Amino acid sequence: MNPVLAARRAGVLLHPTSLPGSGSSGTLGADAWRFVDWLAAGGFSVWQTLPLGPPDDYGSPYCLRSAYAGDAHLLDAEHLRSLRQMPRGMACDGVGRSRMEPYRSFMALANAEQRHEFASFVRRWRKWLLPYGLFELCSERFSGAPWWQWPAAFRRRDVPTLLAYLAEDRDEFRAIVFEQYLFELQWTALRSYANDRGVYLFGDLPFYVDRNSVEVWWDRGLFQLDADGAPLAVAGVPPDYFNADGQLWGNPLYDWEAMERSGFAWWLARLRGQLDRFDLVRIDHFRALESYWEVPADARTARTGRWRQGRGDALLGTLRRELGEIPLVAEDLGIITNEVRALRDRFELPGMVVLQFAFDGSADNPHLPHNHRPNAVVYTGTHDNDTTAGWYAGLDAAAHQAVHRFLGTGETPAVPEVLIDAAYASNANLAIVPMQDLLGLDSSSRMNSPGTVVGNWSWRFRWEQAPANLPARCRARAVRAGRLRRPPTP
Repeated sequence: MNPVLAARRAGVLLHPTSLPGSGSSGTLGADAWRFVDWLAAGGFSVWQTLPLGPPDDYGSPYCLRSAYAGDAHLLDAEHLRSLRQMPRGMACDGVGRSRMEPYRSFMALANAEQRHEFASFVRRWRKWLLPYGLFELCSERFSGAPWWQWPAAFRRRDVPTLLAYLAEDRDEFRAIVFEQYLFELQWTALRSYANDRGVYLFGDLPFYVDRNSVEVWWDRGLFQLDADGAPLAVAGVPPDYFNADGQLWGNPLYDWEAMERSGFAWWLARLRGQLDRFDLVRIDHFRALESYWEVPADARTARTGRWRQGRGDALLGTLRRELGEIPLVAEDLGIITNEVRALRDRFELPGMVVLQFAFDGSADNPHLPHNHRPNAVVYTGTHDNDTTAGWYAGLDAAAHQAVHRFLGTGETPAVPEVLIDAAYASNANLAIVPMQDLLGLDSSSRMNSPGTVVGNWSWRFRWEQAPANLPARCRARAVRAGRLRRPPTP
C-alpha cells in the first residue's frame, strides 16, 4: 500500500496561492517552508494542494494551459537565491513576471556545473518542454489569442513554420524553458524539506484538459476534434438536484480509441509527471473513467448530453502494469453508480467521503462517519464546498437537528470543531481538513463556488489568524485519534 495511506494520518488542504506573503499570491518561498513546520508541529503528515499548473485568466487551477508546467507566479525570488543551482548575484527579482531577465542573468553568471544541471533538466523533460515552449511563444506572438485562432500554419503545427519561428526567438524559447527549471528546483526543494519532516505532498490531477492548452494543440489526434481543431463534443455533467441544466464544462473529450491504440502513452506520461512532484495524487472526476457525459459541441446547456462508456479498466490496468501500485485517490463524488464503485474497488483505489454531505437523514449515506471505510480519504469539506462554519450557518433548523443527532452534540455545538473531531475519529485512514476549517472561518473565505467564474481562487490566510496554541491542539487531536506519525529518522 502507498505509504501515505498505509497508516492513519491527518492532513491539511491548502493551495500554495493561499499562503501568506507580501505579494499578490502565495509562493513556494519562506511562508511555504514555514507552513511545513506548522504542519509538522500540528501532527499533520500530509499537505494537499490543488493543481500547480498555469491557470486560466480567472485563476482556476482546473483550467490549465499545460498538464506539466508549473505556475510561474508561485516562484519566490528570495528563496531561489539560496539554492546552490543559482549563481551568486543572479537577478531573480523578475521571476514570475519577466522571463528574459532571470534567464540572461543565469547564462551570464552560471558555472559549468549549474549549466549542466539546467541541461540535464531539459534533456529529461524535453518531450513536454518543446511543445510547451512553442505554445507559449506562439501565444505571445498572437497576443494571447487561443490556438484555434492562430494562422493556419501555426494552428496546424506546420513544422517548417514552427522551426523558422523558433530560430527567430530562440532566447525567448529558452527563457520559457528556464522558468520551468526554476519551478522544478523550487518545488523539489520544498518537497524534500517536507518529506524530511514527515510531511507527504498530495496533488490533484484534473480529469480533462482545457481546450486552450498545449496538449490539445499538440496532440489533436487524441481528442474528439474536427479538422480545424473545433470540438465535436464537450464535457459536462447532467442535470441534478442542484442544477436543472447540468454543468457545461466545455473541455474537449478524449478519443479513447486513439488513446488505447497508443497503449495509453499520453496518460502514462502525464501521471509519471505528477508522481515526480507528489507522493499521492487525486484524480478529479474519476467517474468519467467508467462513463462520461458527452454534450454536443453546439449545445447551450448540458441537458442534451448522453452517457458514454469510458475506458477505466483498460487505462487503470495499463497503469498498474507499467507503474505497479497506482498511487491515486478517486474523486468519486456526485452521481456515483455501482459500476463506478466497482471500478474503484477492482483497483483498490481509495475514494472520498465528505462530512458536509452526510446529513440527509439516510442511514446508508456513505458520507456518514459510521459508513466510512479504512481505504478512503475523509474531508470536512473540499475546495468546492463552503467553509464548514459557513455551511452550518446556512442550514435550516431540521438540518441542524440532523447534524446534532448524528454527531451526538448539544444544541449549540462548536462548529467546525465537531466536524473536525468526526473526521479524525473516522475509520478512513486519511483525514483532510481545509485550512479555513482549522481557522474557523466563515463563507467569506470560501475558495470556489462551482458554476461561477468570477470571485474564486483568491482566498489567502494570514499567520495572525492562526492562534499560537492551534498546532498543540491539533497535535493532541491527532494523538487521541491515532493519527500522529513520527517523522523519519535522519
